[in-house]
Amino acid sequence: MKKVLAIVLALAMVFSFAACGKKEDAKQGGEEAKKFKVGMVTDVGGVNDKSFNQTSWEGLQALAKENADFEVSYLESKTDADYQTNINTFIDEGTDLIICVGYMLADATKDAATKNPNQKFAIIDDSSIDLPNVACLMFAQHEASYLVGLVAGSVTKSKTVGYVQGMVSEPMNQFGVGYIAGVLAACPDAKVLQYNANNFGDIPGGSAAATNMMTNGADVIYHAAGGTGIGVINTCAESKIWAIGVDTDQSTLSPDYVITSAMKRVDTASQDISKETKAGNFKAGVHLYDLKNGGVDLAPTRTHIPADVLTKVEQAKKDIIDGKIKVPSTAAEVPQFELK
Repeated sequence: MKKVLAIVLALAMVFSFAACGKKEDAKQGGEEAKKFKVGMVTDVGGVNDKSFNQTSWEGLQALAKENADFEVSYLESKTDADYQTNINTFIDEGTDLIICVGYMLADATKDAATKNPNQKFAIIDDSSIDLPNVACLMFAQHEASYLVGLVAGSVTKSKTVGYVQGMVSEPMNQFGVGYIAGVLAACPDAKVLQYNANNFGDIPGGSAAATNMMTNGADVIYHAAGGTGIGVINTCAESKIWAIGVDTDQSTLSPDYVITSAMKRVDTASQDISKETKAGNFKAGVHLYDLKNGGVDLAPTRTHIPADVLTKVEQAKKDIIDGKIKVPSTAAEVPQFELK
């Protein structure tokens, strides 16, 4: 009986250790399975704007595909009233990092960040929020716009080009200021027609603006208008004149008539801040992406740009990086900028 009892006790201890081991393994497995959650809130242009919302989301999708430790999702804002609601939804879900796309979300982001000091935020295209839990992802968009302005000023035959802006604000004005400076550097007597769409999701409005500019002689039109710019590009293609895209390489929208695009690597910025935050290296304040660090540039599709123009643009890019050319970034520096 003593021997039987000893055997029973020994087996009980073995099963007990095994059970503890399984619990410990399950605990460790759960910790390993916990993913870093990144939530993106779009502006009213929507996630399929063919511009910076879409590019940001594609960057996060690529990050999650390459690294299983990340879980990414987005909430689409149909109106301004959705910004706060969408941000709060992500907070309630325990999202580790919330990325707000566009300066239009600045007020909602600041309010949420103030009320939730332990929540990490990043906002694209706004540097007004000075809080320890907000990273401001900014781009030297005037530099890339200067380069596409050089292209426009070099290829225009009518010496009249166009520019459609999504909304007037200090960050948005940088697109127009840089573009006009580039156009005039290539063609000092050029005329730049300008229009403020006051909307980032109005395709018909973009089309109407482009039509009006063509009626007044424009043969190249650049837009910095999010989804509204789709209308600009479509109309340029229909009329067989050059269009210039923004934020991403928009040549896919019209391969024969988008001569170039001013690239803004919001995909890279979204990936960078996600990886830094997960690694415990979150840094508040301004993160600047420019020509020097590859954060902005001319689009890689350059088939339609004449060789001599491309040479001129590449030299200007080098001169900007080297500090030989200082591209204006404010409306006060370019009197020809008319949008107020």
